[in-house]
Amino acid sequence: MNGGGIAVIVVSCNSEETIDECLTRLRAAAGVSEIRVVDNASTDSTLEHVQRHALRDRRLRFIANPDNPGFAVACNQGARASDAPWLAFVNPDCFLDTDSLLRLLAHAEPAGQALLGANLVNEAGVPDVAARRRDAVFSAMLRPPWRTSLAVPADAALALQRVDAVSGALLLLPRALFLRIDGFDEGYRLHVEDLDLCRRARAAGAMVACANDVRVLHVRGVSSRSRPVFVEWHKHRGLWRYFRKFEAAGHGFAVRAAVFVLIWARCPLAILRAAVGARGATGAE
Repeated sequence: MNGGGIAVIVVSCNSEETIDECLTRLRAAAGVSEIRVVDNASTDSTLEHVQRHALRDRRLRFIANPDNPGFAVACNQGARASDAPWLAFVNPDCFLDTDSLLRLLAHAEPAGQALLGANLVNEAGVPDVAARRRDAVFSAMLRPPWRTSLAVPADAALALQRVDAVSGALLLLPRALFLRIDGFDEGYRLHVEDLDLCRRARAAGAMVACANDVRVLHVRGVSSRSRPVFVEWHKHRGLWRYFRKFEAAGHGFAVRAAVFVLIWARCPLAILRAAVGARGATGAE
């Protein structure tokens, strides 16, 4: 294995719509020494695309999991299967420019211990609200004004904006930091593991920030359209795990019970919205 540069980890699961473009761009990206694709039991043509790229580029190797152990587990698998000093986790629905990772690295190297995300936008140029977030503080959501959004507005005056958390769709950090905080928490199946990772990185003294001057296209949620119940169930399960891990010990039974109700009462509505959105997206294609 090559010991220099950036190891890119891509976790795929039924990602046939975007994986080819994602890997084509990653293979052309400057600074990439290794590409590791970890596939979580895709049943579509995802692995066929991955195999074709692997035959053309010796930097690309893949792991085909026979089942779906979850996003966090797969990310850790990919990290262990590489040895470059920098790790970039890239969703298969993120399309990077040739210099995107090097520009992130240019921000990260002077900071030393840093976990960085990028300015994510959709096809229409609309910012992804998950690109810059504050910590989830569920006890505060029980009091007016009932704020549930974690989104932090972009500060156009800052090329590098410190935030509590960035999106796991694209993040870059030193391998040494990733190992020091024990990687992703594998207790999360899907969603919230990025909030957890960022929080633990900050607790370890690292800077978490969004590179506002690195714009990346994120075709959000392509592989989740066909399974809204699965996605929303595990998202809300992750939210409850996050609360228990970081907040619950500081509150009594009444607050813990109220947060439990808050999270799980929201789940059926989120599933309904996701199902309607998925049908709308399918109908528009």
